[in-house]
Amino acid sequence: MFSFHHVALSVSDLEKSVAFYELLGFRSVFRWQNEDGSLAIVHLKQSEALLELFCFASTVAAPASSKQLATDLPRIGIKHFGVRVDDIHMAKVRMISLGLADNIEIVKGRTGIEYFFLADPDEILVEVVQDNRNLPA
Repeated sequence: MFSFHHVALSVSDLEKSVAFYELLGFRSVFRWQNEDGSLAIVHLKQSEALLELFCFASTVAAPASSKQLATDLPRIGIKHFGVRVDDIHMAKVRMISLGLADNIEIVKGRTGIEYFFLADPDEILVEVVQDNRNLPA
């Protein structure tokens, strides 16, 4: 009956954010802007996943605790979202070569997957994961 549809993020610079997420394999499929320019929305798609970016002319900064995984996890609410890769080590090399990170540590998590984190242009955390667990559907 239900299936995953999208994640929505508010960003400060729409074009910087679109460019960042395109490097992670998303492609822009829809754009909208209201007449007075106070809000623009872009939908980016990767396979069946949809990422919705909101960009308001007037924004409110996220709390400082949201920018670090250790301080954000205890806070109630959405923490980050993950993108899956086939080879975590190749993804690390690519992210470094693109200048998206310079000090990436691949970690084997308590859930059995390997991962690392990136921060988008607004310091929103994105987890890059290699998940070979074959969990049941």
